[in-house]
Amino acid sequence: MKRNIIDFIKRNRVSTTEISDCLEKSGAILNTNSVNKGHFAVGNLFYVHACNGTNWDVHEQIQNIQDNDIVFIDIIDNEDKAVFGDLVSKYLLLYKQAGAIVTNGLLRDAPRLIKENWKIWCKGFCPVGYSNENIQKNKYQLKQIQLRKNFYDNAIAVCDDTGVVVIPKEFHNKEFLEKIKYIEEQEDIWFECIDRKKYSTFETVCLKKYLKE
Repeated sequence: MKRNIIDFIKRNRVSTTEISDCLEKSGAILNTNSVNKGHFAVGNLFYVHACNGTNWDVHEQIQNIQDNDIVFIDIIDNEDKAVFGDLVSKYLLLYKQAGAIVTNGLLRDAPRLIKENWKIWCKGFCPVGYSNENIQKNKYQLKQIQLRKNFYDNAIAVCDDTGVVVIPKEFHNKEFLEKIKYIEEQEDIWFECIDRKKYSTFETVCLKKYLKE
């Protein structure tokens, strides 16, 4: 069913806004803005963590991604430095064939990332980067990482110019697919109401005047 949901979202280019509505106005990964406009991506989410101001763990983990995975680099303790830049982005998107890169942290090498028009979503940019040292994590960090990995890993990520939304594993079922289809149909009806029937948005969205016709 997960594959069916991904396929439907991809073929119909279902927006992050609509997916968030299906999740009762939730699901966004905050601080993820598109680096290059006009891109759309949906797929399995591959979870990667980074903490302690080093990207050692990032380099180690990204060796295992599969084609078309949406790679989410989760910054556990942001130090206002860039987790990586052009080198890792090229490795992921070109050589590992990732579907997209998503991070709630900062990146660097912005001119190159923009020039290549890569599918990347991030918090922003900073020229100062993480180190690549192997720094040990404390018990609290390990617990946080495990909790977040349990939630994000193998979820579905949807990315567009509005941001990134995650469909948790518990919603990878037929009921949620039907909900997406319903939201799609509702959007079509609402636009027909304001475009052709000249209803106000209040009459359309709040009063649902079209249901009384």
